[in-house]
Amino acid sequence: MKSHYQKDRKINSRIENFRDMSPAERLAKALQQANMDAQWQTQFFTAEQAVLPLNVADAMIENLVGKFELPLGIAANFVINDKEYLIPMVVEEPSVVAAASHMAKIVRRSGGFKMESDQPIMRAQVQVLAISDIGRAKQQLLDIEDELLRLANSKDPLLLSLGGGCQGIEVHLFEKSAIGPMLVLHLLVDVRDAMGANTVNTMAEAIAPKVAEVTGGSVRLRILSNLADLRMVRGSVRVNSETLAMSNLTGQEVALGIVEAGALALIDPYRAATHNKGVMNGIDPVVIATGNDWRAVEAGAHAWAAHTGRYQALTHWEIDRQGFLIGSIEMPMALGIVGGATKSHPCAQACLELLNIQSAQELAEVVVAVGLAQNMAALRALATEGIQKGHMALHARNVALAAGATSTEVDDLAKKMVLEGEINIPRASWLLKNK
Repeated sequence: MKSHYQKDRKINSRIENFRDMSPAERLAKALQQANMDAQWQTQFFTAEQAVLPLNVADAMIENLVGKFELPLGIAANFVINDKEYLIPMVVEEPSVVAAASHMAKIVRRSGGFKMESDQPIMRAQVQVLAISDIGRAKQQLLDIEDELLRLANSKDPLLLSLGGGCQGIEVHLFEKSAIGPMLVLHLLVDVRDAMGANTVNTMAEAIAPKVAEVTGGSVRLRILSNLADLRMVRGSVRVNSETLAMSNLTGQEVALGIVEAGALALIDPYRAATHNKGVMNGIDPVVIATGNDWRAVEAGAHAWAAHTGRYQALTHWEIDRQGFLIGSIEMPMALGIVGGATKSHPCAQACLELLNIQSAQELAEVVVAVGLAQNMAALRALATEGIQKGHMALHARNVALAAGATSTEVDDLAKKMVLEGEINIPRASWLLKNK
């Protein structure tokens, strides 16, 4: 079996008629397109195989009683920074994987997604209370910055040897709070290919006694911040509007509709919340598939969406002078490819292998690109035929299952409901009884 993250492996993410294949055929085809050894099939989510052994699950959390499964799909067609990707997505909502794949197919005709990312710097916060002069305490801490860095880095010599480690400090003062003045020291830590929570938490705890000694205050919280605003990912697409044309609309009309839909999310938090949920529809499934902390990613994304003082869209859409649709995104993205569930969960390992990424930064760029694709798909649907037409057509399969259809009855029943335009459990039940 090949080792993880081979640099010479080539992927072709364009798969014709992928949707029409059986699950087993899709898996075999995806492995072939990803140039992966067929032995991965026994580990990569075959129904007959226990992907997450119970003893491994028991070691991951406490009070284990069982396992909860979610569907795993693969989004095809992605080209990101001129590299092809097949992207694993763990999600229960219909239309998400299809929408991402379809937008990636359109975007690849115009050169794909262009992404860039900052170094993987995470913040650890050390809260200090009961200081008589917080301004003087700030200067005292800045004066011993080198000593604090040495103390923090002594806790992770391996990270230091890999080029990471604590890079600096910031000192934030809060003159007023519900409990009086406080000082908060930030450790800025390059965590390399880790998400970094354990590393920065350990460093924060290590320096706490010294911080208390120097400031004369009482240290309280010592923990990372999930607003990873030094670990940003930025990306864009520039799409030939002609590729957006639909049967009843020109490409320019569709592009204008996307821009108009996106504009509301820049000024109205009620729309922005749903707009950003659409972005996260693409991001969360990849984060989950790779064993990363989707809750931390969500927290950071929504905090960043409000960093100006008003909650607004994570993406921006416009039309340039040549008539091309331009989409851009900027958001924090703290992910890892080492440690935690990324190494303990067999599915996460297989998903990382499928992605063929080389670093946590590359994974972050891929994940945010999927978010941009998902947002584009949602805006295109909203600006044209409405969100429900495509979503409900795919949702019809779930309705058929809920009504009691067998696996051999699901497709025919779903097609009948879609043709009728009546997709609900009572109608599905009636069709089953009167077939």
